[in-house]
Amino acid sequence: MPSNKSVSDAPIVQFTNCRILRSHQLQREDLWVREGKILNPEKLFFDEKGSADIQLDCKDSIITPGFIDVQINGGFGVDFSLATDDFKSGIDLVSQKILSHGVTSFCPTLVTSPPSVYHQVLPQISIRNGGAHGAGILGAHLEGPFISKEKKGAHPEHCLRTFEAGAFQDLLATYGSLDCVRIVTLAPEMKRSSEVIQELTKRGICVSLGHSVANLSQAEEAVQHGATFITHLFNAMLPFHHRDPGIVGLLTSDKIPAGRRVFYGMISDGIHTNPAALRIAHRAHPKGLVLVTDAIAGMGLAPGRHTLGQQVVEIDGLNTYIAGTKTLSGSVATMDTCVRHFQEATGCSVETALEAASLHPAQLLGIEHKKGTLNYDCDADFLMLNDGLYVQATYIAGEEVWRQDALGM
Repeated sequence: MPSNKSVSDAPIVQFTNCRILRSHQLQREDLWVREGKILNPEKLFFDEKGSADIQLDCKDSIITPGFIDVQINGGFGVDFSLATDDFKSGIDLVSQKILSHGVTSFCPTLVTSPPSVYHQVLPQISIRNGGAHGAGILGAHLEGPFISKEKKGAHPEHCLRTFEAGAFQDLLATYGSLDCVRIVTLAPEMKRSSEVIQELTKRGICVSLGHSVANLSQAEEAVQHGATFITHLFNAMLPFHHRDPGIVGLLTSDKIPAGRRVFYGMISDGIHTNPAALRIAHRAHPKGLVLVTDAIAGMGLAPGRHTLGQQVVEIDGLNTYIAGTKTLSGSVATMDTCVRHFQEATGCSVETALEAASLHPAQLLGIEHKKGTLNYDCDADFLMLNDGLYVQATYIAGEEVWRQDALGM
């Protein structure tokens, strides 16, 4: 009779006494993990005649896929839009610290910057798996500089750019390389943006619409050319108008190509978006909602002055402003805080809140066969949460990488 060792010598860990988020529902069953992947227990029992080498009692925790943050500008004093000699140690620090927020993968985000910054920083960002060293890096999110002057938000106006005759070449010259780039945010009303969207999409890069004064037909055209995401819905775009709802109208547009879904990011920190606006968006298009932190260097630090790329920002409680103004500039909210606020503000189910930070960002990036779910053969990146949705432990590839010791588990 073959045993479980005939397939692999690696130990099999069985997580018991838990509720697992699978198929959009919390299900009371065990989670089986081997070699960093989630196992199908039926195959293990019947094909391999195997059993668990280690059993872990989860004490009735919720087990959910790890959170994926596709828009995070930095944190803990580190600003991804600053070209520094120790940039790598900065990104390592952030990836390590966000494990306690339940983030197991992320897209380091650069705000509008001079070309010299992209040329220095992007070669230092490498796509990598997560582990005890920190959350995995899925690739960079470049937010700007091809955005609208009118809706620049906290982006420095002197660094904004437009597409000239060789549109895609302009973009390449600005960024220097697209090797590690996963998402580009641009304003679709800019001339020649359609060809840029098509070229980026062809290369497997997700195009997001944001910092824009686009009307609905310009936004729909961008989606027809391949754009799939909206950067922080409601923020830095024209407000909803009933005769031309602008980019917001994509949530209920009937011009989206068949078989395609438009996703939209929301900063659910209680500051950037009124709870009523969160509810409107969620009820209009629940399957497209992606929670993002849009966190800046000041996340995890005391109130005061910090940086966001080329600008100085002031933190006052959960508010972050460009110094001397009332212009909001990113957030200092953590991903687990955003999940809890979203659930409370919308009254949605726990499952829905958790999927907005895990399944939906994975679907946006086309990696849902590996991350964002607890399906068999997926990466064993998951969290243990209590009923209040506070993170108790974070696992990457089946290994515990962070634990809330104070809970005495």
